[in-house]
Order: sequence, then C-alpha cells, then structure tokens
Amino acid sequence: MAAPELSPRILVMGPNWVGDMVLAHSLFQIIRQQHADAIIDVAAPAWTLPLLERMPEVSEAIALPFRHGQLALGERIRFGRSLRGRHYDQAILLTNSLKSAVLPFAANIPKRTGFTGELRYGLLNDMRPLDKSLLPRTVDRFVSLGLEKNQPLPAIIPDPHLCADSANIHATLVRLQKKPPVAPVLGLCPGAEYGEAKRWPAGYYAEVARHALDKGWEVWLFGSEKDIPVTTRINALTDGRCLDFGGKTSLGEAIDLMSLTDTVVSNDSGLMHVAAALGKKVIAIYGSSDPHHTPPMSSKAVILWLGLDCSPCFKRECPLGHLNCLKQLVPKEVIKCL
Repeated sequence: MAAPELSPRILVMGPNWVGDMVLAHSLFQIIRQQHADAIIDVAAPAWTLPLLERMPEVSEAIALPFRHGQLALGERIRFGRSLRGRHYDQAILLTNSLKSAVLPFAANIPKRTGFTGELRYGLLNDMRPLDKSLLPRTVDRFVSLGLEKNQPLPAIIPDPHLCADSANIHATLVRLQKKPPVAPVLGLCPGAEYGEAKRWPAGYYAEVARHALDKGWEVWLFGSEKDIPVTTRINALTDGRCLDFGGKTSLGEAIDLMSLTDTVVSNDSGLMHVAAALGKKVIAIYGSSDPHHTPPMSSKAVILWLGLDCSPCFKRECPLGHLNCLKQLVPKEVIKCL
C-alpha cells in the first residue's frame, strides 16, 4: 500500500506593493484548488502582513527584515538558512529581482519557480520566460507561477478576497470615537504611492464628496501619513463634513473600516485593490497607468479611464505637464456611477 502523499509546503516570496499583494491572493486560491491541504507561507515586507492575515489560505506570514532595495546579501543567506528546517517543497517568487532569489536558494528549497528576471540562472531551477502578450495582467503572471510550466491559465481566475476582522473594526471605531454608521458610506482614496500622475485632483474628490453628503451619505477619507495633505484639503473643501482617517489608521485598521463602506472611489492604488477584494462597489480612476494591466478584480468595479493618445505613459509625473488624463475626467462622470 502506497504511503499517503504529504501536504505540499510552499514558500511564496511576496511582492512589495499593497495592490500586488492583494492580487497575489488569486494565486493562493489557485494553489488550494489544486492541493486542498497545501501549506502556504508568504515571506514579504512587514507592512504587507495585515493583508496576509486577512487571507485564510495563508498558513503563516513571514516578515522580511530587509529595507526596500537593500541587497543585504549576507543577511538574506542567513535568513534563508534559518528556514531550512521548514522543509519547503517549492518556492514561488512573485518578484523578479536577483536578491529575492537568494533566500529560497539558501533555504535549500528543491523547486524554485519564477520568471527569468535579473540574471537568476542557478538560483532558480524552474525558470519561466515572461510573455507579456500571453500574460497581460499582473494577476495572470502570478497565477501562472502556481501552475506547471506551459500549463494554460484556468478559464476562471478567482477574484482576491479579504476577510475583515470584526473585533478590530469595533476596537478601531472605539479608538477613533466613531459610532458604527447608520447611513450609506462613501469611501474616498485620493492617494497613490506611485506619484502625481495617478492622483485625481483633490477638488474633484471634494465635489463628489459634497454630492454624496448632500444626499445623506457619510464620506470617509482613507490614506497614509503621506496622504494627510490631500485628505485635509478635501475635508476643508467640504467644510469639515467628511471623516478624515488620513494618517490616523494602520493598514489593517483601514482595511477593516473600509469593509463598512458601500462604495469606494479610488485612484489606481493599493487601497483600490483592497476595496475590490472586500467586495465593495469600486469606481476606479486611472490616469498614467493601464487598467488592462492592473484592473480591480471585482465584478462590482467600474473603471473610468480616458485612454488619451498619451496614455498610458506609466510616469510618476505628467511628462507633457498638463495631466489631461485626469483633469479631463470630470467629477460628474464619477457622480453618474454612484
């Protein structure tokens, strides 16, 4: 009688961006569809761990101690060796850098899967060429690495899904001295870590906020400490009628509070993908980026993109100096979608 097959143990080297980590959840679901008992650990920067804690397929989130962009070759080797006792069967690398391939190699993981990337020959032994025409979306690329080489993508890729923490919702509302909402809630996410060319004007957000407030909605502003100037500006333009959470919440708290919203208007940002994964109606505003590459993965999402001749340029700032891809997308187009 054959011995029972052991549960595959997989280490995923996770991406560095919030939005990409949300999209990685589609990969985790695909792995579990193929191996229901798979153990999936994810090694990623510490700031992404609140996302992983809200993905039931993830067995353990491992915080990487390296600064963004830091080579730290010796540290990576030592960290990889510290994982040898976990006896992983496979590593899947969602990043394409050379340094990200060092850790799985040092961990003696027998199968190390990833795209060719930065000269990673020898560090990876299941190397995949990246054909962007066959894998146009980030989520397609992530999912493909969880399949066997040359295996076609599944007909249906599952949407990412985040499970809000109900206890943390209550604790966060208490800390912020906010009662649970009784009216519909519109969430606004006016920030974008990448740069100005992804940010719809603050005045436009304020116009949408005033419309919703006049209809009896609550309007909540979400953002990190870097977004405090823009959330403050929007709130000032609405005579302080919004709830401004800019810089007042951790990522985990923002995720859980966003689960209480009804609709979210967002730039192409990590919080846009969070809102989609929470099952919210998302009105996603695109400027310099491409909605065909990183769309919100939800049937409830509405994408607004002008698709000008100069778009997408993928620049942090408008190279032509006019930012027409966002300025010509007027508030009434968003209001129509509410």
